[in-house]
Amino acid sequence: MHIKDKLAEAKRSGQPMFSFEFFPPKTAQGVQNLYDRMDRMHAMGPSFIDVTWGAGGRLSHLTCEMVNVAQSVYGLETCMHLTCTDMEKGKVDAALKEAYKAGCTNILALRGDPPREQEKWEAVDGGFRYAKDLVKYIRDTYGDHFDIGVAGYPEGCDDQSDPDLLMEHLKEKVDAGGTFVVTQMFYDVDIFLEWVTKCRENGINVPIIPGIMPIQTHAAFLRRANWSKCRIPPAWTKVLDPIKNDDAAVREVGKGLVAEMCRKILSAGILHLHFYTMNLEQATRMILEELELLPSAGTPLKQPLPWRQSLGLNRRDENVRPIFWRNRNKSYVMRTQDWDEFPNGRWGDSRSPAFGELDAYGIGLKGSNERNIKLYGSPQSVKDIAQLFVRYVEGDLSSLPWSESPITSEADSIKQDLVDLNSRGLLTINSQPAVNGAKSSHPIHGWGPSNGYVYQKAYLELLVSPKLIDDLIGRIEENPDLTYYAVNKSGHLRMNALGDGPNAVTWGVFPGKEIIQPTIVETVSFLAWKDEAFRLGSDWALCYPSASPTRNLVETIMQDWYLVNIVNNDFHSPRGIFALFQGMRAPNLDQVVETAGAGHDPATNGVSSKELENGQHNGVPNGA
Repeated sequence: MHIKDKLAEAKRSGQPMFSFEFFPPKTAQGVQNLYDRMDRMHAMGPSFIDVTWGAGGRLSHLTCEMVNVAQSVYGLETCMHLTCTDMEKGKVDAALKEAYKAGCTNILALRGDPPREQEKWEAVDGGFRYAKDLVKYIRDTYGDHFDIGVAGYPEGCDDQSDPDLLMEHLKEKVDAGGTFVVTQMFYDVDIFLEWVTKCRENGINVPIIPGIMPIQTHAAFLRRANWSKCRIPPAWTKVLDPIKNDDAAVREVGKGLVAEMCRKILSAGILHLHFYTMNLEQATRMILEELELLPSAGTPLKQPLPWRQSLGLNRRDENVRPIFWRNRNKSYVMRTQDWDEFPNGRWGDSRSPAFGELDAYGIGLKGSNERNIKLYGSPQSVKDIAQLFVRYVEGDLSSLPWSESPITSEADSIKQDLVDLNSRGLLTINSQPAVNGAKSSHPIHGWGPSNGYVYQKAYLELLVSPKLIDDLIGRIEENPDLTYYAVNKSGHLRMNALGDGPNAVTWGVFPGKEIIQPTIVETVSFLAWKDEAFRLGSDWALCYPSASPTRNLVETIMQDWYLVNIVNNDFHSPRGIFALFQGMRAPNLDQVVETAGAGHDPATNGVSSKELENGQHNGVPNGA
């Protein structure tokens, strides 16, 4: 969606909006940390983010990658910076092509700063000398595909301090095709508002977005103000100087100062704030909290679908997904990125567009061995692993190998049931409660257009010991409202679903629209997810030394246990699934696993050889 259209919506509704700027980090770990932060900050509800081009264009490849990930994986509307610095026409064409392929529809066209090794800015042969030339080229080449932003300087820029000349340059950029203006940072709001008035007097009528720099530390505050040559109000200096050596106090006082500046901007009728985050989260969050602009129970973040929508090329109309990847959004996007089209309105034949291979980047277990051992410890019994799952459900653990993000408030209504199951060694990795006609504006379950109603069937996905699988399936098949799939790592599939067609587990009814069924369960997708789920567990096991009890334990579970999903098709029944497990408990729950090779076959987890005779594998008849 074009930024100018988002700004017009803010003006129509009278509701303030905000956006964030990020820059490409210099290390691989920094990139991953930033992706995690972008993922978290999505929940704050920015209307868009932008990604800088990097000094001299040296990080241009990373800018393009970040734009693609933000659009397609995190569903963040993204504006890509593009500069003239060190960029001949061929490089500009390549960058625009990458942005187009990523689904990006917004560009911030800049002249850019000179490379560090040069004192003055110089155009490269075959490149663009001024931002207005770049704007015109993009507009001539791509028409209206890209919304094009340009930079504005209320207090001058690095190599030009003449305000009249800068105003003339800004008018030229807008006349060349610029549709919105983003300003340099400032702290004196009166100077900014006077400058906006002058822009209007000079015929610059496109929306103007103020650039807001949060205060992180006193030293950084002074450094950035000096670099941008912006005026610091004397009252700010008076309150910040005495606490300059106390970073926490500077952030707290700075929050109030910047928030008050933002209030003046909003009260002047400028309803969008653009935060220069410096790839940090806390200071920006503090300001937005002070302004009461963050989503809350009373003003929840609006979701068009119950899962995070991708904004990648050709994916904006995608509205059907299997439920299995609800806690691994990035993996689903990566495994389906080569599809020519995406389900829209109904789930078609999933056997035609194959799911991507498991060795693709971003699909395996996240984090280093050391990080995962620190996070999960070294469990030595099924009970130890069960306690990790309990901690995750209770919110004391931020992730599991199968769930990259903390559990959401949607699980609150079934939290005690999940804790009970996991405490008994029935390891839940995905679930949703039944919902019978919640308003689409509901703060927890709501999604989709206004004045609609949403529904969902109870769903549970868990790892089950092979000693319990026959009993569990027998109980399921006694209830005609329940459908299930159960499969182990080797692919032994048991199910009672009729055919391979989809079973909608979430749907919505909205005025003037057909019923939307955005979340489904179906066979081929489940088998693709099965491979990934067991791979994740195996990756976790490999974090530990080869002869360790933890590795032996996790590998045994992955080798022998079943991945089971159950749907209660009676959405009026909130707890029908959990009644199935009454009296069930994983065998040998407290038994500590020995080191591999220390007295028993590690593949049996201590089960005697007699229990494996007569064509049985860990107590489950082969071919059952």
